Amino acid sequence: MSATGENPNWTVAGAKARFSEVIDRAQSSPQTITRNGKPSVVVVSAEEWLRKTARKGTLAEFLLDSPLRGADLDLERQRDEPRDLPL
Repeated sequence: MSATGENPNWTVAGAKARFSEVIDRAQSSPQTITRNGKPSVVVVSAEEWLRKTARKGTLAEFLLDSPLRGADLDLERQRDEPRDLPL
């Protein structure tokens, strides 16, 4: 089944046959390509990809902005002896 109207789902064969249309439609909304009836890949515009994958700060900034910052959490490591594993 190929994408028709507003349906953004394509079979692999349909996407191959109408690849330019898949690209054109991906400029406005993600296009899902199915294989054996199951979603396999999603085609998105380069702009959308860059927006989704852009770094949004450093790990330090993330941790400093955490709602758990300042919470009285017990983060002490357990000092149990290692368990014996069979060889």
